Amino acid sequence: MQTQQDVTVISATRGWLALDFKNVWTYRELLYFLVWRDVKVRYKQTALGAAWALLQPLAMMIVFSVFFGRLAGVPSDHVAYPLFTYAGLLPWGLFSGGVTRATASLVNSAPMIKKVYFPRITIPLAAVLIGLVDFGVALLLLAPLMLIYQVPLTLNVLWLPLFTLVTLAAAAGVGLWAGALNVQFRDIGYIIPFAVQLWLFITPIAYPITLMSDEWRLIYSLNPMAGAIEGFRWALFASPSFSPALTLVSALVAFLLLITGWIYFRRVERTFADIV
Repeated sequence: MQTQQDVTVISATRGWLALDFKNVWTYRELLYFLVWRDVKVRYKQTALGAAWALLQPLAMMIVFSVFFGRLAGVPSDHVAYPLFTYAGLLPWGLFSGGVTRATASLVNSAPMIKKVYFPRITIPLAAVLIGLVDFGVALLLLAPLMLIYQVPLTLNVLWLPLFTLVTLAAAAGVGLWAGALNVQFRDIGYIIPFAVQLWLFITPIAYPITLMSDEWRLIYSLNPMAGAIEGFRWALFASPSFSPALTLVSALVAFLLLITGWIYFRRVERTFADIV
């Protein structure tokens, strides 16, 4: 006697607007385990473990403070220069690390992509989200720094999750574009680290945006990390250089990158298993 069996048919999506958020939500546990796997691999067999997440921005803060703050005399919006720089390095580390990992994530996960079906977009998204672990550890150093420089927290700190979300949107957007393109053009894997280094210097980390003329600030706001970093400083110590208009433009660019990156990724992911 034959019994009827359920058959699941997996077919390629059609159209540019097939974002399929529901499918990603269905595989949310996979996203969690990918993040957890990467966290364990990242700090496996390291003597300092998660302390590396603290040492990297701390070392950059010291370098910037010596060369830009002390030797070059760059202003810091009436805030101690080390604190000013560290507040900018926090979201930048979340962004740059997420973009770099997401770019290589699909190529590094080639065996898994070829063997089993799952929403491929969970791979670069997990590569971005893992940065929240390092971000959370590095954020702990802010408390003693603010105590040392006697900078009190205000209610502005409640906006910090929003600016973190903008940073994640920018990282995911650029990461989705770069990760998908890297499958077909491996040059992207070499270009992105270099581009991220250049991006660092066109982002207001070592200097305030007030150094730029009003005519250039609108163009500068097209950098999604410009508004995110200015927002961080405003949330932490009420930075006077904060511009709501600039931050809004940067946030819109960040989410535009996310949406277009998601659309492009969904459009080309059907070819990943054949090319990767």
